[in-house]
Amino acid sequence: MTHSTTDSDLFPPSSEPANPPTGIDRRSFLMRNAAIGAAAVMTGTTWSPEARAQQAETEAAVQQAKREAAGGDAGLKMSSALSPDLDVVKSSRGPVMTVADEFYKVGPGPSSSHTIGPMRITYDFYQRCTKLPADQLTQASGLKVHLFGSLSATGKGHGTERAALAGLVGKEPATVDPRFLDEMIAKPQQIYPVKLGTKTFNLSLADIVYDATKGDFPHPNTMTCQLLAGDKVLYEQEYYSVGGGFIEWKGYEPPKKGQPKYPYATMKELRQHAESNNLSIADVVMANEIAVSGKNEEQVNAFLDKIANAMIATVKTGLSYKDDVLPGPIKLHSKAATVFERANDDTYMTDRAIGLVSAFALAASEENARGHLVITAPTGGSAGVMPAIVYALTQSDRAIPMDKIREGLLAGAAVGYLCKHNATLAAAEGGCQAEIGVASAMAAALITQILGSPPRVIENAAESALEHHLGMTCDPVAGYVQVPCIERCAFGAVKAWVAAMIATNEIASRHRVDLDTTIQTLADTARDMNPKYKETSEAGLAQNLVLC
Repeated sequence: MTHSTTDSDLFPPSSEPANPPTGIDRRSFLMRNAAIGAAAVMTGTTWSPEARAQQAETEAAVQQAKREAAGGDAGLKMSSALSPDLDVVKSSRGPVMTVADEFYKVGPGPSSSHTIGPMRITYDFYQRCTKLPADQLTQASGLKVHLFGSLSATGKGHGTERAALAGLVGKEPATVDPRFLDEMIAKPQQIYPVKLGTKTFNLSLADIVYDATKGDFPHPNTMTCQLLAGDKVLYEQEYYSVGGGFIEWKGYEPPKKGQPKYPYATMKELRQHAESNNLSIADVVMANEIAVSGKNEEQVNAFLDKIANAMIATVKTGLSYKDDVLPGPIKLHSKAATVFERANDDTYMTDRAIGLVSAFALAASEENARGHLVITAPTGGSAGVMPAIVYALTQSDRAIPMDKIREGLLAGAAVGYLCKHNATLAAAEGGCQAEIGVASAMAAALITQILGSPPRVIENAAESALEHHLGMTCDPVAGYVQVPCIERCAFGAVKAWVAAMIATNEIASRHRVDLDTTIQTLADTARDMNPKYKETSEAGLAQNLVLC
């Protein structure tokens, strides 16, 4: 059984905090109280509620003065706009250059943008610090991370502070032991020694600061990392977790790559390459993988095998948990194992099939909620969809061989690439349509590619799956990737199968909507959607579901 914790477990009990002082909202005040409480345990100094209130009021006054100097904060809201300087924006103007080992990532849940991205960011920052001049490092006294926007608004429920701290102490997403992250929940006051040059200093969760949720940030998922000498900043870098575990930083320059053999920026162009050269979608994508990444076919296939096996493993592990309680204040019981057992007992084969696919998706998504290792396909929040389909196709009477699964993963990646290129994969930018919707479209493409369908049928299947997720908001209850996220993965997997069945049985040329139109609609809807429905827990179920 996994350890269950509530927000109140994260810091030691203290007397009820005073009411928030003027100039600071209640959430920020309570977060400061929690951080001060943790610091008190580590230093042996006790802070009274009055002293905490005074400290919060002082900090609020400083921040207010800064805002007023900058023209005030009237009309500030949760930002979902992107700076035109970001590479994720600039790269959308040319051909698709993303490759599989950038796209499919292994890392801890529950979120690619709020967990894997921040861990990659802080690991990168620590590596940068190790390369600083010795005279600069001798002054260092600590490291500090500030989370902004959506990272601050829902980071607590995503375990962002644990992921960020893990990166600072040298942990990488693909290799971190989930038990290390679990221990951070169980022991929130734990001290972690970090060595930089000749200096060793201690870090804790108190060094990860939940900062402003609203403001004009370059990306909704913005964070800064600082190397400090007391109150003096020795070195600072601004970073952005841009979705799907992809990261950028201020001044980011993308790595040099080769040119694609079959350049495309739309599904229409991709399909034309396939049809005019008598190739499958998977063939075109494989040729580009080789040309852009510089790897050979065997290396690409080895990576795809690793991803497929990791997907299967997440489902198997998820099914092994019987009715445990997932971390966090929702007290949500897992149900993948129960659904799996009961689906196997269904009298009718069709009922059994739907129940089993749903169970597989629940299993992988519950693993994500536990903070265990999952695969971004395209994100952590949607990490139950593709693995459910891969598991259903391989661990059943179908026993689809691995070479076919590879082809399916390439076709699915192509759909994901196009959504990243022309819209978004980040719920903080586009809502859940950008996560579950894209995952479902990718899974539909995977199924139809494995069935040997022609390019137009693959496009039609992906389009149908995405179309019927348009407008889906992201409103995680209490900021945890559990409600409604876990069940959404099951619905996304089932919708993918339905989309594939429709596409393979209809007259393909009569399909009325093309994938490019639907991806454009995804992008338009993302821009039009109210920011409070973009992974902020400010509306929807997050606002209306009362936790007792």
